Amino acid sequence: MIARWFPGSTLRIPLLTGLGILSVFILLSSLFLLGIGQSPLTILVSMVAAAFGDDYAWSETLVKTTPILFCALAVALPAKLGLISVGGEGQLHLGALVGTGILLLWPDGPGWLLLPLVLLGGAVGGAIWGGIPGWLRARWTVNETLSTLMLNYVGMQWVRFVVYGPWKDPANLGWPATIQFPATAKLPFLAGSRVHGGLFIAVGIALLLYVLYRWSRWGLSLRIMQSNPPLAMQVGLKYPFHVLLVMALAGSLAGLAGITETAMIQGRLQVGISSSFGLSGFLVAWLAGNSLLGVIPMSLLIGGILAAGDALQLFAKLPSSVAIVLQGILFVSVLCVRSPLFSDFVQKHIPSLATFSPLVKE
Repeated sequence: MIARWFPGSTLRIPLLTGLGILSVFILLSSLFLLGIGQSPLTILVSMVAAAFGDDYAWSETLVKTTPILFCALAVALPAKLGLISVGGEGQLHLGALVGTGILLLWPDGPGWLLLPLVLLGGAVGGAIWGGIPGWLRARWTVNETLSTLMLNYVGMQWVRFVVYGPWKDPANLGWPATIQFPATAKLPFLAGSRVHGGLFIAVGIALLLYVLYRWSRWGLSLRIMQSNPPLAMQVGLKYPFHVLLVMALAGSLAGLAGITETAMIQGRLQVGISSSFGLSGFLVAWLAGNSLLGVIPMSLLIGGILAAGDALQLFAKLPSSVAIVLQGILFVSVLCVRSPLFSDFVQKHIPSLATFSPLVKE
């Protein structure tokens, strides 16, 4: 039927692929919800309503979307050079750490200067944490996937050390956290919501990176180096330098996720500033095929799932881990639909969708 609606249309490819992913996701998530004694229909409908049902739901979804989008860009950008970074979580924490450090050095600074310095500190912290594996890869050919993964744990432990030790505010009566961020160190909020200017910065950066990648000489260089590094070296492109540059830039984006989440949402640096946003960002980038524009709607989708998870925790008394499990099920659903096994199954049992099979092998 869909093939008849869109004869020969290029829309048929993403539409059928999306329907396949949605079908598998509903099937697997229903089995999971039945397994924990919940009604799939009730929970799934409630999740959609909790994520996109009204203005408050949309605002909470956008709050979750912001750090995820930053972290997704931190994965998608290195991928344009053929690099696999899984260090969003550590870069996020280092961004929060350095940005907060600047605040502690000058807590009474004027807002016109303090806010830019705090944001710059967040970007620099993330850039350092992304640049280290970039330098190791460029200089010693160290696998960037492993190094970024290991640095995640180091970054999180650095934050734990300072909030339990030298940066703990005595006024918190033992609660491990720094002083609160003043209003002068925060971006503006949308009226009546927790949606802050970081969302618009993230979307703007995504659009800028897309334009640069598609139409600038730098983007052309990245495409050449990704497709044929030896040729790129022969024409004078410095592959090691670009590895370091791209990894540092990507780290700065995750660092912005950390400092905006800390300043605008948490209000202070503390343990647990991230709800696995680095991992969610990696998932989003993968789902979007590392598209610099595709990460925007995918971040919104995952942000909606996380926001709905929080709502279910309050109203349906379900643990917050349910949302994490559903994220994993979504990941598995994409893997299933793109697998040759699924394609063969469709060709054998649903011949009317035979044209679908080559699409899922993309």
